[in-house]
Amino acid sequence: MKHMSDKLRIGVVGEEEAILAFRAIGAIAVPAVTGEEVTAALFKLSRDKVPVIFITEQAARMAPEALVRYETTPEVAVIPVPGIMGTDGFGEARVHENVIKAIGADIVIDQEKREG
Repeated sequence: MKHMSDKLRIGVVGEEEAILAFRAIGAIAVPAVTGEEVTAALFKLSRDKVPVIFITEQAARMAPEALVRYETTPEVAVIPVPGIMGTDGFGEARVHENVIKAIGADIVIDQEKREG
């Protein structure tokens, strides 16, 4: 039987309006509107052993060096998500880059060639 302590802890960093929905589902929400605040929030959540951290694309753009730091930390996954204004493509581009690194090929371009 699962216990409360077995529940996956999720964090979220970004603009207050964008992280409210995450807070409603029990995520640890940390508002951040400057690069320094974003970096501090990521550090705090990582130190508190939160394994999955969603970050709004806007917040992610403010602290690119912090994102690079956590790319090589296997204990933490930092995942960019759209904010309240929608996506600007930042999160999708990061996923695309990570897929290329992981498998050594651009499957998106390969898929488009096959469909086109």
